[in-house]
Amino acid sequence: MLSIYQLKPRFQNLLRPLVQRLYDNGTTANQITVLAGLVSVLVGVVIACFASHLWLFALIPLWMILRMALNAIDGMLAREFGQQSRLGAYLNELCDIVADCALILPFAVIPGVSLLLVLAVTLLALFSEYAGVLGPMVGATRRYDGPMGKSDRAFILGVMATGIALGWLAAAWINGVLAIVAALLLYTLVNRVRQGLKEVQNNAPSA
Repeated sequence: MLSIYQLKPRFQNLLRPLVQRLYDNGTTANQITVLAGLVSVLVGVVIACFASHLWLFALIPLWMILRMALNAIDGMLAREFGQQSRLGAYLNELCDIVADCALILPFAVIPGVSLLLVLAVTLLALFSEYAGVLGPMVGATRRYDGPMGKSDRAFILGVMATGIALGWLAAAWINGVLAIVAALLLYTLVNRVRQGLKEVQNNAPSA
């Protein structure tokens, strides 16, 4: 199924001149990865601590755009400038998970929003990413299959946070969106497992 992740190559092409400048200035992929994780936590904490000011949710879409750019930049620095490392692989996956939690959980402090749904979206996001990471353990590649990958979550949460900041979304609508996201995340989890197994089967030598 179509995922925003499939648009990533075009996004990378736009960022390539900036990536070259960062490399020339000595910036490393790991530094960008950690920076994205730390700022995500900071944004989440600020929103959660001052949740009575719903306009602060506007920070989420603004940061989501910058975070997507940083995620693309760290990957390009690693792949195209020889900065790939085992530590980088750990940091990339762990910082993404931490950032997801930090940016999803603040929705739970909005009056009337279901804590159960927020936790379900948070956990299913973690599980779906873990299913993708498990691909190499069974002989497949790291799976990024949709329909609710990281970029898709960022887009939906960003749109929802914008609606909250502008006062356009009532709690009932937020709960409805969260329920849909949870269902799509569950499908994504299953799809990544299925596609990983299919990849292994297709790559198996014929008898």
